[in-house]
Amino acid sequence: MITVEKKDGHKLKISHVIQETTNRQLDLYLFIPGELGLNSNIISEEDFFHNAIQGKRTYYSDVNHLPLVHSRLASRGKLSTEQYRLSLSLYAYQYAIALEKTTQQLLDDKQERSLEEVEEVAQLTKRILKRLRRSAPTDKKLYKYYENVDNYLSWFTEQRLLELIAHLPRNSDYSEIKARLLETCTNESEHRMKNNYNSSRATLDPTRMSNKMRLLRRLIEYPVTMKEKTVELGNNTRKVVTGFAAGFVMIFVTLMLIKARGVLGDITASFVLAMSFIYAAREIFKDDLKTMLWRWVRKGKPKWRKQFFDINSNHLTGRQLEWMEYTSFKKLDEEIRKIRKHKVSQREETILHYKSTTRMSPTKFLTGYEQTRESIMLDLRIITKLMEKGSQKIYLLKDGQVSKETVEKRHLINLITRETDEDNTVRVRRWKVIMNRSKIVDIEAIEP
Repeated sequence: MITVEKKDGHKLKISHVIQETTNRQLDLYLFIPGELGLNSNIISEEDFFHNAIQGKRTYYSDVNHLPLVHSRLASRGKLSTEQYRLSLSLYAYQYAIALEKTTQQLLDDKQERSLEEVEEVAQLTKRILKRLRRSAPTDKKLYKYYENVDNYLSWFTEQRLLELIAHLPRNSDYSEIKARLLETCTNESEHRMKNNYNSSRATLDPTRMSNKMRLLRRLIEYPVTMKEKTVELGNNTRKVVTGFAAGFVMIFVTLMLIKARGVLGDITASFVLAMSFIYAAREIFKDDLKTMLWRWVRKGKPKWRKQFFDINSNHLTGRQLEWMEYTSFKKLDEEIRKIRKHKVSQREETILHYKSTTRMSPTKFLTGYEQTRESIMLDLRIITKLMEKGSQKIYLLKDGQVSKETVEKRHLINLITRETDEDNTVRVRRWKVIMNRSKIVDIEAIEP
């Protein structure tokens, strides 16, 4: 199942887990309002792909016991340093993702959450962190890595629970659970101070602390993130097309030169002038022919290929083909047209289609892991350059009086996601992305 959430600024994080299947096709359709005037001449498919789409693939599992078992083995000296760091990173990463997802669901839901749901989150955080700290290694080399992981998880837990507290209802029913959450946050803060994880200057400076934790998060994610190698496809084909176009045009140029020599005779000013026009025409038609042939040969074919490697063993774990193109509403599948519910006001929309087909090799994965989690960061900042600055004024009639209010200019972008598994199981969802020139205001999932 695909999840879409907003990040800082104009970024959308699109995440999905490839579960029991080795093949997966993902389609993303962006419907951009026609008033923005977006087209391939303003932003090409290649520019949009390289500037707006950034993917990351990590190991994923619903079972949290394996890394913890490895951590205990390491604390007894039965696991190497590399294996310990990998296992601890897996455990920390899975916990951070789960906590982030759970608290986000509690914050996004428009209904009031039950006390049991919030209480469950608080109890789980205590339990998981307690299990982690029970297996602290005695080796100094291992302990240094454990210290960084524990430092980040403690700070991250505190931040997520404080965010939850800030958005809980203000009524008295939640006073008890707020007190428990605050107690957990206080305990985590004292835990970091007791172990001298951070200097006093860093603790008192939120910016410095935030940047340090961002680096620790990258330290945790590094061992579980697969290396990527991207290759642009069609380079050899482009050379062949260029050569064929040049040769084909030269045949006609040569014939025209022979014809001009026969008509005009020896080399004269008229012959030189005619030859200049012939060579000028050659340059024009050669480029047009090359472009036409290139589009015809590459139509419907992938533009990029990615290879994924395990960062620990350097084994090839999977491949992915990617497409990026502008398309029209008439060319969309009936399934996509139906969920978009096309209307007269939407006929001028610009549609961008991103497609990827992935084939993974679970046998090359880390022991105990058969799933991967792909996170695509979609940066819509490239589109905001086409939006107008400023706001607009509207007039309202209230109690017989006319009032004037200033409202910001917003644009609605529709995002449709489609997953197709190896067994042809298809899941389609639509999202409304409301944004202005400065940020993404809101994301709304539209149920089919």
